[in-house]
Amino acid sequence: MSVAERLQQLGIALPPVAIPAAAYVPFVQTGSLVFISGHIAKKPDGQPWVGQLGVNMATEEGQAAARSIAIELMGTLSAAVGGDLSRVKRIVKVMSLVNSAPTFTEQHLVTNGCSELFGEVFGPEVGAHARSAFGVAQIPRGACVEIELIAEIHA
Repeated sequence: MSVAERLQQLGIALPPVAIPAAAYVPFVQTGSLVFISGHIAKKPDGQPWVGQLGVNMATEEGQAAARSIAIELMGTLSAAVGGDLSRVKRIVKVMSLVNSAPTFTEQHLVTNGCSELFGEVFGPEVGAHARSAFGVAQIPRGACVEIELIAEIHA
């Protein structure tokens, strides 16, 4: 099954590339690598998904936020590869920042919301990736999660 077919089966429509909110570009390609800038979690209305894990958000809600970011990241990645996600050779690395209380220790579980969707969409050979998940004191606009991505693409 192709990536496009998996997305359709999952009922996922990829969004267009978001306009940067500061002095950066959405993605940079160098050689066969595409670096996707950090995307913050957004609610369906496009507003930031605000909250702090361990204070006013549970792990499950954080996972849902991370999953929503995965969809946004795939939209940007799709733009980077000219709309053809079959050009993705490997999701190489995911870095996740989780807005969390000092006592919250489930950043890795929150980030699974993103990682697991990449596995579903791209399959285990392409979607499995290296990963870091950090707890941070705050994220721009008060968002609960921010995730960036590195992918390798076929020429």
